[in-house]
Amino acid sequence: MTVAAFSFYLFALCAIVGGLFTVISRNPVHSVLWLIMTFLSAAGLFVLLGAEFVAMLLIIVYVGAVAVLFLFVVMMLDVDFAELKAEMAKYMPLALLIGLVLLMQFGIAFGDWTQADTALAARTAVAPDGVTNTAALGLLIYDRYFLAFQLAGLVLLVAMIGAITLTLRHRQNIKRQNVLQQMWRDPAKAMEMKDVKPGQGL
Repeated sequence: MTVAAFSFYLFALCAIVGGLFTVISRNPVHSVLWLIMTFLSAAGLFVLLGAEFVAMLLIIVYVGAVAVLFLFVVMMLDVDFAELKAEMAKYMPLALLIGLVLLMQFGIAFGDWTQADTALAARTAVAPDGVTNTAALGLLIYDRYFLAFQLAGLVLLVAMIGAITLTLRHRQNIKRQNVLQQMWRDPAKAMEMKDVKPGQGL
């Protein structure tokens, strides 16, 4: 067995085991840690496929941001997990039915899957000899599909601004800090001296 084949089976086994324990772990913190292991294993599989750019994105975005965010949220929030599990038990038959339907769809999709005769030629046309996977992807995004890439970023920006606008609430009973007013204040008017006589209150 070659090193590449051994690495493939190792990463595949780790991804399957990590995904399984992500679902069945009783402790949510352990579930997030198993999820991180699954992401790292999937990144290793992408490296074996020659898609090192996608592998680095998977590590930076999902492991470095999303999974760590999940971990902090789970650890910092005081959530009654016993109550959540009791609520989940009521929806278990529906969840099993949905899982069965998904498995059937995967079986239909992969059972009839065949590689086209022109697939290898198409991949070679996108990434010719002497050009790495990352360079070829950069040429596609920032050259051929530059306008579509920028429009997709604009759509995400508008969605982010819309989400912030919809969730922003200005409450009147909260004392807010005015930074400019603090910076522009007159030091002579910032403090007032009081001459308090003996026995006189303020």
